[in-house]
Amino acid sequence: MTVTLADVAARAQVSPATVSRVLNGNYPVAAATRERVLRAVDDLDYVLNGPASSLAAATSDLVGILVNDIADPFFGIMASAVQSEITGPGGRAGGERMAVVCNTGGSPERELTYLTLLQRQRAAAVVVTGGAIEDAPHAAAIGGKLRRLGDAGSRVVLCGRPPTGAAPDAVALTFDNRGGGRRLTDHLLGLGHRRVGYIAGPTERTTTRHRLEGHQEALAAAGVADDPQLTLHGPYDRRSGYDATLELLRREPRLTAIVAANDTVALGACAALRDRGLSIPGDVSVAGFDDLPFSIDAVPALTTVRLPLYEAGARAGRIAMGREEEPPGGIATVHGELMVRGSTGAPRQH
Repeated sequence: MTVTLADVAARAQVSPATVSRVLNGNYPVAAATRERVLRAVDDLDYVLNGPASSLAAATSDLVGILVNDIADPFFGIMASAVQSEITGPGGRAGGERMAVVCNTGGSPERELTYLTLLQRQRAAAVVVTGGAIEDAPHAAAIGGKLRRLGDAGSRVVLCGRPPTGAAPDAVALTFDNRGGGRRLTDHLLGLGHRRVGYIAGPTERTTTRHRLEGHQEALAAAGVADDPQLTLHGPYDRRSGYDATLELLRREPRLTAIVAANDTVALGACAALRDRGLSIPGDVSVAGFDDLPFSIDAVPALTTVRLPLYEAGARAGRIAMGREEEPPGGIATVHGELMVRGSTGAPRQH
């Protein structure tokens, strides 16, 4: 039996016009109402079995790229690399696809909405970038969306995100955040640092947890106690690094090193140290993560872990377009490289 828009509306207890607004994303709808509509769409499998069921095996020329924040170079670099592969090697004409960058703003609800819209448009491929939100119901919902996309003929690639068992056919290019975090802290410990502060990202993100676990593994291997008072969480932005650094100095005036969740946070940490009259690395060493373009131009240049963001994004794009074979088992680990620069040095002897 063909499922209609009216069937979805009846299941969600809203008008057909409201269903249309949610699916088109062109009119504000209350969060609770949107969730009911999207749940009804899933329950009834409307996207796959709706009026266009005769075209179920077909896909459009649309490729969706989901990012957390397009203004963040971490996501912008990957999105640009994916898009560069959409028109084919070297950007040659022929077989072009239209790339649509979907900026979720870190919203779990918006992430689900975009996947629903891409499914409804029968996207040729979907590339999801960055870490996942660690919430079981949301993870199950995302897995269901990705599985339905795959069943409908879309290629699904996760770039910088761990694989999900709920969508076993999705290809995952996952960053070795844990290994990079360990190498970064090993470097500082090798220089002689023992009072190391850590400015982590948001608690609900897989990237945050994996990088912090690498830091903790390095401390444990060196026999250094992990003082929970020296770990603070916040957004992946400069303000978070600035405020957290002032708080770390208040908690531990003898602090000699800071590891930041990413390079942007590290810049905030450096600014706070300078405002306190402290030198880098003379008084406090600072390290970041990702090796974003500005990192080498910071003063002093930032010690960090380089992730091959552009290369990973380009590979994700080629896989999404069927131009490169999937890795064995559908999963590949992308390793980072420790870049030692002027922002870290041996602690000053008192």
